[in-house]
Amino acid sequence: MRFCMRHSRFLFIGVATSAALLLSGCAAAATPAATPAESPAASASYPVTVENCGTNLTVTKAPERIVSIKSSATELLLALGLGDRIVGSAFLDGPLPSELATAGADLNVVSDFLPGQEVVLGLNPDFIYGGWESNFSTDGVGERDALTALGVGTYVSPAACKGDFMPNPLTFDSVFTEIEEAGAIFGVESAAAKLVSTLNDDLAGLTPSTAGTTTALWYSSGTTTPYVGAGIGSPEMIMDAAGLTNIFADVRDTWTSVGWESIIEANPSVIVLVDATWNTAASKIAHLESDPATQVLDAVKNQRYIILPFASTEAGIRNVEAASSTITQLADLNE
Repeated sequence: MRFCMRHSRFLFIGVATSAALLLSGCAAAATPAATPAESPAASASYPVTVENCGTNLTVTKAPERIVSIKSSATELLLALGLGDRIVGSAFLDGPLPSELATAGADLNVVSDFLPGQEVVLGLNPDFIYGGWESNFSTDGVGERDALTALGVGTYVSPAACKGDFMPNPLTFDSVFTEIEEAGAIFGVESAAAKLVSTLNDDLAGLTPSTAGTTTALWYSSGTTTPYVGAGIGSPEMIMDAAGLTNIFADVRDTWTSVGWESIIEANPSVIVLVDATWNTAASKIAHLESDPATQVLDAVKNQRYIILPFASTEAGIRNVEAASSTITQLADLNE
């Protein structure tokens, strides 16, 4: 068995934490099922200090009333066995995977989109876990400094940090470090280490496509101006793990807007379609196959589509599963 050492961005003040947070087995792909929650007192070392998107966060005890924003945050908390501590969730990007359906059956979904501060504070949270940095704004759940002053801790998925704090590029190690940080913050370190070990095994068990150079367009949304996966975010990370060559890999951004002319010129072998309730894969296919400009693409003429659920495509616990699904669908297309 091989092991992967990752640099951890969190600092523990007090008793040293388990080496399992820094070392995890690397060697199989499905969304990990939720694990029973640990006793924070038994597993955690507080206070915990984390540098998160340029904000220093110190947690002195395990949060007990958590609000989660976006599927990536909610699914991670459920996978760590923290469902009983989630007092409210919002902005879910699709249904929970079957492995987490039972753990999330009683989720209190307060909004299908980004809730306002009044709604969130009405839940009396002691912590808010956001999938995007933009969740923390005056038009959203509130700014981070203001929430801290109210005694509410905040954390943003590091993959969504902007500016100097944006991962460049995002890697699976970055995703796994977030899991470890969450384990430390919420006092479930051994559950986090187990989850990382499982995902590492799943990642190491992938066999990327070797069917020549397969170029791909990651098509997220948009019709007049398509919004596509660029070169340093989760789309690139997933495509690379699956053996696909992103036609916009040279764009130093996570996602970007492009013109159809550049897509037509690149003429990708396959098109990865992100399936969201508000922008389905079926609607994208209908556009691609009805627009004379895109009908000329080889991938469209041969209906070479790979479909991934939106919630699996943002940085989180389902990215390895997304890469595995991409490999399987690509193999089916190549038969």
